[in-house]
Amino acid sequence: MPAFVTFGRILFAVLFIYTGAIKLFAIQATADVIAGKIVVPEAIAPYAKQVETVTAMTTPQLLAIAGGALEIIAGLLIALNFGARFFAMLLIIDVAVGTFLFSDFWNQVPPDNAKMVVDALKNLAIIGALFMIMGYGRATRPAETAYGDV
Repeated sequence: MPAFVTFGRILFAVLFIYTGAIKLFAIQATADVIAGKIVVPEAIAPYAKQVETVTAMTTPQLLAIAGGALEIIAGLLIALNFGARFFAMLLIIDVAVGTFLFSDFWNQVPPDNAKMVVDALKNLAIIGALFMIMGYGRATRPAETAYGDV
């Protein structure tokens, strides 16, 4: 059983490693999508401008780099089973926020929103798998002790 869990964890992590790499290889395209959906709040706009000046990059570009790096690092560490619970939690937040911001199916009419609804449901399934990784943790346990009360 632990070999199947390890193999499944590695295959699952490939999704995040791949999508993170795609974001980093196409930073400007990713930044353009982010810029169309996210507006920097007025309260942190001066700080964002300072960071933009120091890095010579726009906020959407910095968010694209941070998102891509998070997905690659978290995917690798989940695959290696090092800090899997922590990085699964970070990816739950990342996927949930991304689903809310970029799967805008509730503002579309039902026949046209089918693809967005399916994408949101896929993300919900990914969040479920990440919760399983958080619940399973690093150590392997016998099925009887882990699920004895179910």
